Amino acid sequence: MNMSVPSDEKMPPMPKAGRADVGGVAIAMKGIGGSLATASLITMSLLFGMVFVLLLGLVFIMESENPGLGLAIALGLTVVFNVGVFFLSPFLMDLTQRWLYGTRWISLDDLRRQSPEAAQIVEQVCQKHQLKQPRLGIIDDQNPTAFTYGSLPNTARLVVSQGLFTYLDDEEVATVYAHELGHIVHWDFALMTLAATLIQIMYLIYVFGQRMGRGGGDNKAKDAAQSLALAAYVFYIVGTYLILYLSRTREYFADHFAAEVTGNPNALSRALVKIAYGIVEEGQRDKEPSRLMEGTRALGIYDAKSANSTGTAYRVAASPERVGRVFLWDLFNPWGWWMELNSTHPLTGKRVRALSTYAEQLGLTIEFDMGRVVQEGKRLSKQKLYGNFALDVALYAAEILGLTLGLGLGLIFIPMDWGFLMGALVGLGAGILLKRSVMFPDFNQAPPSDVLTLMSNPYASPLRGQPVKLDGKLIGRGQAGYTFGSDLKLQDSTGMLFLRYSSRFGPIGNFLFGASQVEKLIGSSGSTLGWFRRGVAPWMDLIRFSSGGKVIDSYHRFWSLIAGIGAILLGIILPMVLPPFSSF
Repeated sequence: MNMSVPSDEKMPPMPKAGRADVGGVAIAMKGIGGSLATASLITMSLLFGMVFVLLLGLVFIMESENPGLGLAIALGLTVVFNVGVFFLSPFLMDLTQRWLYGTRWISLDDLRRQSPEAAQIVEQVCQKHQLKQPRLGIIDDQNPTAFTYGSLPNTARLVVSQGLFTYLDDEEVATVYAHELGHIVHWDFALMTLAATLIQIMYLIYVFGQRMGRGGGDNKAKDAAQSLALAAYVFYIVGTYLILYLSRTREYFADHFAAEVTGNPNALSRALVKIAYGIVEEGQRDKEPSRLMEGTRALGIYDAKSANSTGTAYRVAASPERVGRVFLWDLFNPWGWWMELNSTHPLTGKRVRALSTYAEQLGLTIEFDMGRVVQEGKRLSKQKLYGNFALDVALYAAEILGLTLGLGLGLIFIPMDWGFLMGALVGLGAGILLKRSVMFPDFNQAPPSDVLTLMSNPYASPLRGQPVKLDGKLIGRGQAGYTFGSDLKLQDSTGMLFLRYSSRFGPIGNFLFGASQVEKLIGSSGSTLGWFRRGVAPWMDLIRFSSGGKVIDSYHRFWSLIAGIGAILLGIILPMVLPPFSSF
């Protein structure tokens, strides 16, 4: 039996679409998520190849006189290290989970008492795929989440939080369990554990190569070590994005598995939205973000960072139409695709759209009419969405581009010692100032708005801040587990938004503000002025918060101005005072 929602307000109802009479019916993916086997093979082959090349280079740098022996050693190190971590990682995770979150293990009968259909799904899937029942865990936390880990399918762990049973109905809980069982059947957790291990090897080689390059000894060996470190870092970055791509692909296939097994893709769509709602609700009760959600972000069924927009829409009006409007940004804004590259999970709108196509194939009424959302998206201004996107991406990286361009121009056109340094610093400063002019527009005529309206804006950007005024209440800190965090959570009548604070005294000022003032501000109601931005997680760069006679000012523009001008001045002054470069 499900627990009641721990809230003074009743959870808003959501109209339910139907489900298939039976589960286990094959559903075509129609190109959604690509090919799981191909994605896994390509990703793992590339990761293994990169680690092997780096280990081989490491052996050669250590001056092995026998290249054949070096090859064997490199291969052996790769295999032994990964096999060891592969089999030990589940037990290390067990210890970590218990220590951090108090995970306790339950029987299938315990699960049946909370969700009869979920227990039935576990039995069916294990019987059909000849799997040993996964070890079932539960965490006494009201933030709804679920995740799986392990090394082999028959030693898998499937852990959920108590909040899953609090916020979801029985059939919705069952689809979440089916999703996690899909990860087990597809060996997802095993491949992701191995892939993450390979990434860590690359980083360790990068660190080792750096230390060797800075140490004493043969200059040739030092140069080789530095080259190895550079290659390792490049491989580390590329490998990280490969893992993120593989993770997103596997989420699509786990959703598809759940839809097939349960015959209920609508319930999984509803579950994703209600999980987001539960995360938002719990976030409004807690003064600090949940450590559970932060610590299991990559493992969980839902990326907690992206919960605000979907959860807010459901909280205000549990209507598929209202929630669907929030998905416009996920489906049509090019920044959604760009930001998704750094996420372990597909954007919620894309997952719900895929689940809607499965419901159509089963002849069901669709929970969220994504067809209507898509039609509305097609009417959006293409000029506003894409016209300046390439320029905006360049501006988003203006500091790096300015530094690189300035360095190149300095090397070519400044015929003096340290000319390259002058060019690099001046280019960096110019990039900072240019980006500042776009990120922080004039706010004197900022219109009043609310959180839901801001999150429903399909044109929102992480770069071009939207000046707005919000009336609401400060309900807690914005940084998980950080007692002196300076960021805040603002709640208005429609939802919750994170506020980023910036002291005029820099990081020290942020720390002092978090240590001495934030706790006193929590619970205050007032007017907030800031720049709204939308990424995977929406936020507002705070300008001013006014409550009664108290005013809190934030200085994002000030520090970007200081950084830009400071870099330019250093670029001009340093070449004049430093000794000739040739003397080094």
